[in-house]
Amino acid sequence: MRRNVVEVLGGEQRARPDSLVTEEPLEIRLSWPGNPAARVAVVMRTPGADFDLAAGFLLSEGVVSLGQRPRTVAYCVDRALSQPQQFNVVTVDIDQPPLRHPASRATSVSSACGVCGVDSLDEVFTPHQQPMAVREAVDPAVILTLPEQLRAGQRLFGLTGSIHAAAVFGFDGNLVVTREDIGRHNCVDKVVGSRQLGGSDFGESSILCVSGRLGFDIITKASAGRIAVVVAVGGPSSLAVELADRAGITLCGFTRGNRFVIYSHPERVRGG
Repeated sequence: MRRNVVEVLGGEQRARPDSLVTEEPLEIRLSWPGNPAARVAVVMRTPGADFDLAAGFLLSEGVVSLGQRPRTVAYCVDRALSQPQQFNVVTVDIDQPPLRHPASRATSVSSACGVCGVDSLDEVFTPHQQPMAVREAVDPAVILTLPEQLRAGQRLFGLTGSIHAAAVFGFDGNLVVTREDIGRHNCVDKVVGSRQLGGSDFGESSILCVSGRLGFDIITKASAGRIAVVVAVGGPSSLAVELADRAGITLCGFTRGNRFVIYSHPERVRGG
């Protein structure tokens, strides 16, 4: 979005137009046989890849299983909604009851926090799958290239300077999928949701690279998506490291220049 602003430089003011990243609510609804569409959550997001976001969110929240393709994903056609509102409501229809009843986690989620509806940390620290085993190692040189590759794909960041990004790479460093969003966690839901909906294809031997820091919400989503390595230019929190250790995820922070720090499962990095 464009807005006129006043820039102050060296004590001098000048009026100029500026670009702002868009932030709008997205209501995610879920339906399955015998149950009409009902609200699961309202997330604040940057419009774009909304279907990926909805699918990835449901996976991260434990509502559906990894690889479970919904029957349909569509914007709402509720006549009670105005046309702009319809594009802020997405309904996901699945062909079997959810793994976790959505009502137990229904919440409003800001663009800053990805797990506001969690009642206890024990729930976060209980991945549905067994910890990921180390089956393949990644070259340190590959890890060092990822932040720059991620930055090169941040078109909206170049325009606004105020948006996050996440991307999935193979262990060979080749880019698989990248997404931008005002919310750090939304980016991860979007890349994971892309695989859920068949828009991208990657397995456990993959690397998730994110802008900014690493909170435990990011690791929760990487664990749900069965991604073995997570890389960031910032540092992790103590809970992020604890969850990565328990989930079998190799966590790399402060990835800048020729240096990065491995916080968990260094055996997945060659020479580690």
